[in-house]
Amino acid sequence: MHSAEVIVVGGGPAGSAAAQRLVRAGVDVLVLDRERFPRPKLCAGWITPEVLQDLALDPADYPHGFLSFRRLHFHLKALHLPVTALQHSIRRFEFDAWLLERSGARTVQHNARQIERDGDAFVIDGEFRCRYLIGAGGTSCPVQRALFRESAPRVRALQTVTLELEFECDWQDPDCHLWFFQAGLPGYSWYVPKARGWLNVGIGAMARRLKDRGEDLHQHWRRLLVALERRFGVRVPDTPGGYSYYVRGPVEAVRSGGAFLTGDAAGLATRDLCEGIGPAIRSGQRAADAIVQGSAFDLHAVTGTSLGGGLMSRWMDWAFTRGVH
Repeated sequence: MHSAEVIVVGGGPAGSAAAQRLVRAGVDVLVLDRERFPRPKLCAGWITPEVLQDLALDPADYPHGFLSFRRLHFHLKALHLPVTALQHSIRRFEFDAWLLERSGARTVQHNARQIERDGDAFVIDGEFRCRYLIGAGGTSCPVQRALFRESAPRVRALQTVTLELEFECDWQDPDCHLWFFQAGLPGYSWYVPKARGWLNVGIGAMARRLKDRGEDLHQHWRRLLVALERRFGVRVPDTPGGYSYYVRGPVEAVRSGGAFLTGDAAGLATRDLCEGIGPAIRSGQRAADAIVQGSAFDLHAVTGTSLGGGLMSRWMDWAFTRGVH
């Protein structure tokens, strides 16, 4: 049986951030992930200046494609609001692999299935044993299923579904565009250019409200393709991939003894723009701090907004979730 002081289940941003901080503190840590990195990952790949600060990342030192936006374009029906704001985009295929390698942690490709308590320890599939366990495996994290299903149940009204595609494209508009509530969509769609000739386009919506309307997300996806070709001259292949995750809900029951939930496993995506990378990284670092320093694992201070929590953030929160807590 393989043993480590800490096992991190999931090698994405939350898991890598936790692992890096643990390794630097001299803790014996092992990262398990079912995929071999680099691996494809559906995600708009939008990162904020706070992400760079939390990671102590200088874009000049990042070895892969990195693009900065000086403006964001918000579209609401006929209203077009260009906003001066520094934001960035990366390709998750590159970013996640780089973060995991930078962490310096031991990694093993393993699809964790069965997790059991053994006194104060945890045993995974009868093969791995640890004192502390960090669940960083995304929405379908096995740590959440095994140890937190009853204490931290999913709030279905906060579930988001998406369709998106990342493809090579000679894009001409270097800014990020976001369209809100088009054709009654309970969500928004996006156009996110990336460095070195890549483009990510997608659409996301609150799952329950979409179902209550009797609509299929693919209907809105096809409308988006037409709009993108008309506005940007971009022909998007009609081959999207989809996934689901949860925006920020209750965060009281995210620790159980030596087990922690982070990132999408804890449902931390922001409630205004449904952005998950920043909260994932910060929650992973907080889990590591709780282990190394014995500090409380409190995710209330992990931001629930991407736009600063002001009037715009509060309005988007209400428009997306309609007051669900």
